[in-house]
Amino acid sequence: MANLNDEQLRRLARLGAVARLEQIKDEEAAIRAEFPELFGGSASSGRRRGRRGRRGRPPGSASAAAPAARKRSGRPAMSEAQKRAVSVRMKKYWAERRKAKAAGR
Repeated sequence: MANLNDEQLRRLARLGAVARLEQIKDEEAAIRAEFPELFGGSASSGRRRGRRGRRGRPPGSASAAAPAARKRSGRPAMSEAQKRAVSVRMKKYWAERRKAKAAGR
């Protein structure tokens, strides 16, 4: 086995972790599809509603005809510097993927 420095080893470990998380997500999707009743859905219903369903709205909430504004996630907005950092990081990540794919051919 080749000698790897800490950065290379960490990069490879990260790629392995990302791949494993994708496998886990695929497994979860398969389990949810096979056993929807475990996750609040019914076995006979192909469609699932949200947790509260149509009748579980609190009084005074928006009606079904008037859609409410979409709620933002609990994640705070990223600053421009953070967005740039993510952009640089992802460009590097995809360049490495393309390079590895080309070397694997």
